Order: sequence, then C-alpha cells, then structure tokens
Amino acid sequence: MGSIVAIVGRPNVGKSTLFNRLIQRREAIVDAVSGVTRDRNYGKTEWNGRTFSVIDTGGYVVGSDDIFEVEIDKQVELAIDEADAIIFMVDVESGVTGMDEAVTNLLRRVKKPIFLVVNKVDTAIRQNDASEFYSLGLGEYHTISSISGSGTGELLDAIVEALPAIEEKEEEEIPRFAVVGRPNAGKSSFINALIGEDRYIVTDIAGTTRDSLDTKYNRFGFDFNLVDTAGIRKKSKVSEDLEFYSVMRSVRAIENSDVCILLIDATRGFEGQDQSIFWLAEKNKKGIVVLVNKWDLVEKETNTTKEFEAMIRRETAPFTDVPIIFISALTKQRIFKAIETAVEVYENRKQKISTSKLNDTMLDIVKQNPPPAHKGKYVKVKYCMQLPSPTPQFVFYANLPQYVKDPYKRYVENKMREIYNFTGVPIVIHFRKK
Repeated sequence: MGSIVAIVGRPNVGKSTLFNRLIQRREAIVDAVSGVTRDRNYGKTEWNGRTFSVIDTGGYVVGSDDIFEVEIDKQVELAIDEADAIIFMVDVESGVTGMDEAVTNLLRRVKKPIFLVVNKVDTAIRQNDASEFYSLGLGEYHTISSISGSGTGELLDAIVEALPAIEEKEEEEIPRFAVVGRPNAGKSSFINALIGEDRYIVTDIAGTTRDSLDTKYNRFGFDFNLVDTAGIRKKSKVSEDLEFYSVMRSVRAIENSDVCILLIDATRGFEGQDQSIFWLAEKNKKGIVVLVNKWDLVEKETNTTKEFEAMIRRETAPFTDVPIIFISALTKQRIFKAIETAVEVYENRKQKISTSKLNDTMLDIVKQNPPPAHKGKYVKVKYCMQLPSPTPQFVFYANLPQYVKDPYKRYVENKMREIYNFTGVPIVIHFRKK
C-alpha cells in the first residue's frame, strides 16, 4: 500500500522547496503531457528503499490573511484525512506566529506521526533560535535548510521509520477497483447501482485507513474489491469546491487500486479535474476505464458518442488506448459492461509476455523500421524482454540507447499495443545498453 506524507504550514515557510527536494530523487513531475502541470503538488519519493507519496498542501492560496486562515484549515484537514504522516513546517526567521499556533491546535487531535520541521536553519545561531518552537508543545523538532538540503536526510530517516509497515499482499489475487471522479459525477450512485442498496458485501476487509473501506464484492460473476471513496467522506466544515482538494482526495484510492474507474459527468464534458485524476492514475501506472455517466441526460445526435469519445481521446493523448463506456448509474445502463471491462483491464495489466515471443514479434518490427540514425550512427536493437515489475515494463537492449527519442518509443509502444492487448494499461518502454 502506498504511504502518503503531507507537508503543511503557513505560506512562505519553504514547503514547496522541501517538496521539490524530496521528489527530485525520482523524476519530479515534469511530464510534458498537457494537464499534468496542475499536479505539481503531488509526487513520489524513495528513501532507504521505501517509496511513498508526498503532497504539498500549499501553493493554492491567494488573497488576504483571513482567506489564509480558511485555507490553512483546509490544508490541515486534507493532511489529517489523507496522510499517514504529517510534516508541519515553520520558519526560524519569523519565529512562532499566531498562524503556527492555529495549525498546532488543529494537529493536537491527530493520532498520526507529526514532524515539526524548522526551516531556514543554516547557522549555529539559528540552531539556537529554533528552540523557541518547543513552546508549540509538539515535542522534538527537526532543523533543516530546504534550500541547501541540510538536515533532510535525518528527517527522511525518521519519516520512513514512522510510516506504517507495508502490508503483505493477500494470497488471493482479486482485482481492486477504485471508483474516482470529480464531486457530483455520480460515484455514489454508480456504486449503489453496481452493488445494490443491500450492498452485496461478502467480507469486510478493513481498509488502510478508517475511512477508505476495501470491500469484497461478487457481482455479475466477478469477485472484486472496491476501494470506495465516494460515500465515506464526512462533509468537512469547509466547502470542498477547490479543484486541488478533490483531486488529492483521490490519491489514496488510486494508489491502493489496480484499476481506476474514472467517472465523468456527460453533461459537463472532460474537464480539468477529470484530466488531473486521469493523469494521476496514469502516473501511478494503474489500469484505467473511463465511464461517461448521465448519458441518459444528453441530447443524442447521430454521432454523439463518437464525437464525445474522440474529444476524450484528444485530451488523454498520447495515452489513448483506454476503454470509454457510456453509462447511466440512474437507469443502470451498461454498468455490467463497466465491471466486465474493468476486469479485462486488470487481466491486461497482469499479463506477462514470454521473452522468446516478444523477440520474435518485436525485433522484426524494429528491424523494418529502426530508430532514426543520429549523426550517421545507427541504433541496433539486439534483444528485448519484459521486466519482472508489478506493471508492464519492457526493456530493449541496443548499442546506442541514448539516441532513441520519445517519438520512437511511442512508435514501439503503439506497435506493442496493436499486437498484445494492453487496453487501459499504461506501459513503460526502456532502451538500455546491453
């Protein structure tokens, strides 16, 4: 299960700098895919062999101090709900402020590990100044300089130690589906339509957190676990209309699933928030099925489904090999098809292609259409294989892998998609030196 660490604190204490430093170890989110820039507050980091997600809750605030107050409340609420551990950042230059005290009061009621981090400590004098943060009553603190990075190693050691132990995978392999989507897309209605009001619960598996129940169902002859995010959230005091928060709400569900069932509202199109959730699932290499809900409310012309589908594929390019199904949770139209498709995507994601088969098909294709020569040097691919990773990844061994550019990788990926069934599944292709 993926663990999540959230960074909270008032503006300008250096949260984003720390966040960037943490996720730099894996490629920071620089995907040049349209629509991904919005997720600059979410990334993955690895330390001592442990991978976890980091959420920077700040960076969405504009306006006056009283707006800050509301925003800080929201950020801390989000962190308390979603994260396994919380970094509370303060700034030695300004000392303890009223807003720091307000955040502390919110954090007092939390049973999760909290790391008080005093930033901008880059001299011995400031090391002494930091001791005033004992007055917050949160106990020991960590001093760091997020600009130079000093102190971050010790902080990461402490965080990784405090994260919950990784649960062993259960013996039985059952697909885990997360139903995700923007608020009011109809997630709850879909889940109710799918499993019936009496909720065909076979067994209750307590989820990773109190509030995300993993429930095992058997419907339409399929066994699956549902990572349910829809009906669980208590409406918090603050209205959650902000795009960022509802996207971040999906993070845990996405990470804990094999396949994300992304529900979009047909009457609203495929909006920024839908796209952010789509790319979050893609970035986590999850299977994806897109369900266009409330299709019964849309005026039909002859080509409506085709046009709507084409519009979605334009927005998700280059990852267009994704099933799109038009449903109505209200009339239960095609909800069986939705689950059937999610199961197929789950199987596609699990498939392993034998090395001999892969070389037979792919080396031929690469020979017929090799990567473009670079300054008179020709790239020759000698051998390819699937890596033993949990999600489909392939490596092609070549004499000059550094000359293979993204368009060619996409060409190879598309060929593989034509031959093998990877519908709904992100695949990764590496070119390496033999």
